Amino acid sequence: AIQPWPDDPDFPPSQPARSLMVGDGLELLAPVEGDAKELFVAVDENREYLREWLPWLDGVNSVDDELGMIRGIRDDKNFKWVYLIRNHGELVGVVSLNWVDWDNRSFGLGYWVSESSSGKGIATKSCRRVIEHCFVDLKLHRLVIEVALENHPSRAVAERLGLRLKPVRDRGWREPRGESRAEQRASRAEQNKL
Repeated sequence: AIQPWPDDPDFPPSQPARSLMVGDGLELLAPVEGDAKELFVAVDENREYLREWLPWLDGVNSVDDELGMIRGIRDDKNFKWVYLIRNHGELVGVVSLNWVDWDNRSFGLGYWVSESSSGKGIATKSCRRVIEHCFVDLKLHRLVIEVALENHPSRAVAERLGLRLKPVRDRGWREPRGESRAEQRASRAEQNKL
């Protein structure tokens, strides 16, 4: 259970919302076990497209792997949360809270969309809604997105969200092609200016 911050009577709820409406047919839903097959199919159909930037991809080789991820969300001590991006009901990607640091009120965001959904603003709109939820409802103050410097589409999403680029030291996590990484960051105050 999350402990309240001593100086904040409005401490956050114990978990993010299970669903978030984005608009224009987009909604974000926490996955349930019944989503494992559909999620695996979406990942598998986009494997070559996603492989360039997502080092976790080769660890997802079956419906059971997705089922394990879905079950693991509820047991994760580092507070990982995943939203399926649905566009008019079709699963087209994922937005995830990769970590939450409650003491520093910060969080890491990750995302991917299918190749056929890329370039349509779906990732930007979905991320914006999760960021709003984290800043307003969960009372977090700082956002970090780690992205490969050469991943221009992902960097463009972060830039449209108003994040600024900051190179990071090697953390031992290599991109599939060995590229350099950077963080794109924003604070709640910076987001309020957008």
